[in-house]
Amino acid sequence: MPTPQIPDSFRNEYPFNPKTLEIDGHSYSYIDEGEGRPLLMVHGNPTWSFAWRRLVSRFSPNYRCLAVDHLGMGLSDKPQDYAYTIEQHISNLCRFIEEQDLQDVTLIGHDWGGCIGMGAAGRLPDRFRNFVMMNTAAFRSQEMPWRIAVCRTPVLGAIGVRGFNLFAGAAVSQAVEKPLSPAVKSGYLYPYDSWANRIAVHRFVQEIPLNAAHPTYQTLVEVEENLAQFKDRPFLLPWGEKDWCFTTNFLEEWERRFPNATTVRMPSAGHYIFEDEPEQLIAAIETFLQQ
Repeated sequence: MPTPQIPDSFRNEYPFNPKTLEIDGHSYSYIDEGEGRPLLMVHGNPTWSFAWRRLVSRFSPNYRCLAVDHLGMGLSDKPQDYAYTIEQHISNLCRFIEEQDLQDVTLIGHDWGGCIGMGAAGRLPDRFRNFVMMNTAAFRSQEMPWRIAVCRTPVLGAIGVRGFNLFAGAAVSQAVEKPLSPAVKSGYLYPYDSWANRIAVHRFVQEIPLNAAHPTYQTLVEVEENLAQFKDRPFLLPWGEKDWCFTTNFLEEWERRFPNATTVRMPSAGHYIFEDEPEQLIAAIETFLQQ
């Protein structure tokens, strides 16, 4: 399938040549850099593999770094008649893991990537070695920031998220504590430049299940129930404490479920922990990988 083209506006920030895997006739884009034990990086909403660029650059000399773009996100295809359910995203990631025959995997997840990644791990547990979960959840919660709740409003939510880019556009300022450079902002926003290209961004917002009537509720229950099998696996929990979405309440739930986990709190970091404290994050992961 055709290789995605990277524009000059952020080429220096994202110096990779993404590959593609065909899934159900659609192009699933991913970074695959380096050799060795695999580090699988899974993004959330509204980011893409661009978020992992510093980790890929730092760890690819010693590890095989893979960072996927969910269908509808990043440089992957954005079909307009696609399911875009969490179940589908988990299924696609499982397909990717099996196609690449990944073994002894370190899973690195952020935002929805934690749920999708742990969902895949729950179905393919023998392929995973250890886990890095940051500012994410893979279990049920009733917490819903008003800034996200308003984006779920029928009709108005679509107009805001898909028409005015109020979700991805706001994230480049509201998800960080340190201002992003024009090149980095360009990188984050590049895939989401039209109504059509923001379809998955909006669907991710709609996929948050708050009650059992939601179609995704049972998928989340499955992900949550499968967490217990990893209770004795090594876990690292780096956490941006200024995150207004995935607050430290979520961190405390991870710690309750994984009492042997290593927690690294970052008091000055927001949701995009990889932008606010990249060096501290990399150092924490480096130490973790050497254990």
